Amino acid sequence: MAELALALPGQASAPSRSAWILPPLLILAALFFFPLALIARQALGGAEGGALSLNHFATVLTSKMFVDGLRNTLVIALSATAGCLVLGFVLSVFIAFTPFPGSSILARLIDTFIALPTFLVALSFTFIYGSAGMLNESLMEIFHLDLPPVDFLYSQWGVILSEITVYTPFVMRPLLASFSLIEPAQLEVASSLGARPLRIVSRIILPAALPALVAGGSLCLLLTVNEFGIVLFIGAKDVITLPLLIYDKAIQQFDYTTACVIAVVNVGLSLALYSLYRFVVAYFGGRRAGLV
Repeated sequence: MAELALALPGQASAPSRSAWILPPLLILAALFFFPLALIARQALGGAEGGALSLNHFATVLTSKMFVDGLRNTLVIALSATAGCLVLGFVLSVFIAFTPFPGSSILARLIDTFIALPTFLVALSFTFIYGSAGMLNESLMEIFHLDLPPVDFLYSQWGVILSEITVYTPFVMRPLLASFSLIEPAQLEVASSLGARPLRIVSRIILPAALPALVAGGSLCLLLTVNEFGIVLFIGAKDVITLPLLIYDKAIQQFDYTTACVIAVVNVGLSLALYSLYRFVVAYFGGRRAGLV
């Protein structure tokens, strides 16, 4: 009976149970921690692998190149996130509370749109709004113009608009899930008491959507800070973000030390935003459960 008890599931000793954590730790160490350590070592020691020093960080972080890249990254990320929140909220309210034929199908298509590569939107925008795109070609032919009249695509606004188009579904998905929890009776009672649609939205729908808005906005901010494909495909002049700067220094200029310094900063920024996202989700989750 003692041998049978030892063989039963859940009866393994503590050392044998803790040994199961070793395989995932080894995989993480090989695929993530070791490459990250090499990047940090290169950033601190330079190309020759010299003594560890913060001199490279001081040189790069005070350069105009890095300051401009960081500013572009934050401006684009914050603007795109704000646009995603506004557009996502409006579209979600329209889909959830304004019944129309095909609304349920449209809501399901959001998940499909999330799975698409981001560069496809940038490529489609180039076909539509580019210098030789459909819109410019049509306007030039109609008004007999020599130059394309629409040129916003190759600017910061083009990148922001593309990112809003790509990442708005990441806000709409939690919003639609949050709206499904609102009791229709609340809206009917408010409407019967004379509340107008804007008042219903501000007093009932918006407070219920706040946790989803904050969580979706935090996720959008994290994703837009690290966006690379859209910026590369748009090819906007003077719009160099941190991911694009890393690519330029490492692949085109072979300046691996500078690229690693910027990569370490970008990883730190991403981890900070991810921690904020997890904190926001945990806070509002606890608040909803009555724990905060």
